[in-house]
Amino acid sequence: MGGCLEGRSAWTAVRLGRRDTARCVLLVAPGFRDYGGMASLKQFEPASGTRDFLAVEHERRERAFATIREVFGRYGFQPLQTPAFERLDVLTGKYGDEGDQLIFKILRRGEHEATGEADLALRYDLTVPLARAAAAYGSQLPSPYKRFAIAPVWRADRPGKGRFREFVQCDLDIVGSSSPLSDAEVVLALHDALEALGVPEFRFLLNSRHVLFGLLEAYAVPEDLGSGVLITLDKLDKLSPEAVVGELVTKRGLAQDVAQGLVDDLTSPDAVERIRGELASSEMGQAGLAEVDRLLELTKDAIPAERIAFTPNLVRGLDYYTGLIFEVSAPGMPGSIASGGRYDGLIARLGGKDSPACGGSLGVERILPLLEQADQDAYSQIDVAVTVMGEDLSADSFRLAAEIRRAGVRTGVYLGSSGKFAKQMKWANDQGARFCVIYGQSERDAGTVTLRDMNSGEQVHVPLDEAAAELARRCAPSS
Repeated sequence: MGGCLEGRSAWTAVRLGRRDTARCVLLVAPGFRDYGGMASLKQFEPASGTRDFLAVEHERRERAFATIREVFGRYGFQPLQTPAFERLDVLTGKYGDEGDQLIFKILRRGEHEATGEADLALRYDLTVPLARAAAAYGSQLPSPYKRFAIAPVWRADRPGKGRFREFVQCDLDIVGSSSPLSDAEVVLALHDALEALGVPEFRFLLNSRHVLFGLLEAYAVPEDLGSGVLITLDKLDKLSPEAVVGELVTKRGLAQDVAQGLVDDLTSPDAVERIRGELASSEMGQAGLAEVDRLLELTKDAIPAERIAFTPNLVRGLDYYTGLIFEVSAPGMPGSIASGGRYDGLIARLGGKDSPACGGSLGVERILPLLEQADQDAYSQIDVAVTVMGEDLSADSFRLAAEIRRAGVRTGVYLGSSGKFAKQMKWANDQGARFCVIYGQSERDAGTVTLRDMNSGEQVHVPLDEAAAELARRCAPSS
């Protein structure tokens, strides 16, 4: 081995759930140093499926999050923050077999390390942690409880376009209301957030698990096969109809004619009419259609008809959904950019009071690439740059910068060693400063500063004791 670990204090192994990935990843505490050989650029890349965000992209993301918070807040949703990891038993069994394989598991530590067993896991989504919190603090929460959360989640998935192992979800949920008004409010809030972000041509796709269960009933699919059949049908947007039929037969145990009939109905151009016909004699299916129609009725005055539609082949493979389900699609991005539905019973499964609940999530990682990039280069680190034209002037420059900051203006001081004017102007320009404060010996003698507009090049002289107020006026949002 060409390297060594120095200063290692503690480590945690995180096992990937997928069977086709490496068994574990070793997370090393700060202090790791590798002395073995030349470093390559690839060595410093973030782990596959994760990203670093430099200032411009970070600011762009923060603006998007602020927009989403503002919209969610208008609807009266309250913030909730939960831990980045949960007990393993809290997460498993809530996402279906395939979802459980994507959970990042944290191996036991200390004296139990040698067992190779996991007891914790990074959160897979924000819904199950909400259900746990609702079970824990139910009596302390308002009813209905309307919460939102914007936080990272982790999945041991294969990275691809718009798909990461670490990504941020923007969730909102309503716990304690079985009214269809709650489902409508979730959809409306997500619609308004997408509209405020400027997402073009997005569309809500609606269905109900009761519609799907009614369809299985109409095709006489045995109840014990139902969950697996729905997981396979959920792949209709990823696989060809023929491939889905094949999996229904070989993996799920359906007869060829039943599998073919199901897929034909769900993928036909007249699927809506076909499904409504198939469900005519199904009480459960009719209940599901009523849920869909009621939501369309409640949202028709706020969401244009071309932006929302009943979509029979929408499945949503997560096991905890029990009623209405939806996804949002947009041109230019495969898969969904938002999703959600009703999940009555999830809180009771975690040991809490049986409470109805519904919610939705924005996939911000898939939304941001769809937005206009015009502001990509508009990021500025500071509004005002203060020069240091000589060592004997540095204390005065720091004092002046402090006064400008107290006036509420983002201000930076030149920290380089060069006293050359041209180099300091280049620094001010690179920082994106709107104004540069030039304070040299002549300004000190006159009791003034020179304010330079970095866009126009115009320069004016201002009394030293008025500089902070003048810059605050010039940098005000209306200026």
